[in-house]
Amino acid sequence: MTGQVPEHSHRDDVGSRMGLWLFLFSELILFGGMFIIYAVYRFKYPLEFRLAGEELDPFIGTVNTMILLTSSLTVAMSITAIQEGKKYRSMMLVGLTIIFAAVFLVNKYFEWSHKISLGLYPQSPVLLNKPPGEILYFGLYYVMTGLHALHVIIGMVVLSVMCVFLAKGKINQHSYVRLEAGGLYWHLVDIIWIFLFPLFYLIQ
Repeated sequence: MTGQVPEHSHRDDVGSRMGLWLFLFSELILFGGMFIIYAVYRFKYPLEFRLAGEELDPFIGTVNTMILLTSSLTVAMSITAIQEGKKYRSMMLVGLTIIFAAVFLVNKYFEWSHKISLGLYPQSPVLLNKPPGEILYFGLYYVMTGLHALHVIIGMVVLSVMCVFLAKGKINQHSYVRLEAGGLYWHLVDIIWIFLFPLFYLIQ
């Protein structure tokens, strides 16, 4: 009986990883479809997309990119720390990742607030008076960055749960697949932003 436990646990870990990868793949399909829609409309309205893109601040986008890249590093370091049996260091690094995520959302809040104050939001009188391409650009901007922000919030919840599991010892040096899963999800959030950043802030 005792000799069968590690084998059963191993099968659970493999199944969990496969399930997570399938989930991540479905998320990539979702955003991939949006990227295709963006590409089609950008090809159709190149000038209007360029003019609309000038309304965004590349500096803010760059800052948020650096924040998320750093957060990917800290969550990866947290997994290495628990593998080495350093529980409190791992908890600290997960907490730091959550803080970076919160800073990202605060920056996004101020960015959105500024655009809304200028009347650049869906169905606003100011935006409806602009050419169709610019209306489409801002529609895609709010939908895609808004959906990404939702994933950031979900990631913060997931990482908070992982931190609790670390504190209670449910995640430890010998059982850390759940933290790996949380880390992979967070890397997905970062990868999606890596694509969103040039599409909206850099390409002219």
